[in-house]
Amino acid sequence: MADTPSIQLPLDLGVAAGHTRDDLVVAPANAAAVDLIDRWPDWPSPVVVLAGPAGSGKTHLARLWAAAAGAAEASADRIGADMLSAATAGRAVLIDGVDAGLDETGLFHLINSVRQGGGHLLLTSRRFPAAWPATLPDLQSRLRAATVVEIAEPDDFLLSAVMTKLFADRQVKVEPHVIAYVANRIERSLSTAMAVVHRLDAAGLARGSRITRGLAAEIVSAIDEGQRELEL
Repeated sequence: MADTPSIQLPLDLGVAAGHTRDDLVVAPANAAAVDLIDRWPDWPSPVVVLAGPAGSGKTHLARLWAAAAGAAEASADRIGADMLSAATAGRAVLIDGVDAGLDETGLFHLINSVRQGGGHLLLTSRRFPAAWPATLPDLQSRLRAATVVEIAEPDDFLLSAVMTKLFADRQVKVEPHVIAYVANRIERSLSTAMAVVHRLDAAGLARGSRITRGLAAEIVSAIDEGQRELEL
């Protein structure tokens, strides 16, 4: 019997996600955050922090909000006068990824400008504000007044739902038990789930076969191996 042909596919964890409301899958892990985005501009405070682990969907939600609010985007480590002017004029502002660095003085003035202009500021972070490297007492006070909404690490339900939708968008039929198998074995990350769908679809097309549990096991193993190599 001939061996089953093996297809070597490049590791691709940079699959672009759709950033429309229809692309969003709502589950207990992200329900509070989705509700917050959908409620805008009826927010409990002008400054909102969306906190959660990497791969939990913070950027997807932030982009949805930015599109709806017409928000300007600032860099956490450098908040310039142009951004302060925009906020003072009432424009919404997004800072996606406070973990990358923190311009304390700039953020303090930005929050004041947002309040003055009557707009809103959305910040995303892997950590809660109390863990940010903020030493200015006045900034700490402003951050304590912010509304913090947690988005949890994706669970099997959310990962399965996202993969089911992505396969359906590609018009690829995959049995629920195969999706459940994958969801239970991959990194708790929506970006990884999207990458796995891309890899499985490509492998199925390359081999002219259905996406089976065996193929899923092979691809998940390849991704795990690729991640280990990147970490070395």
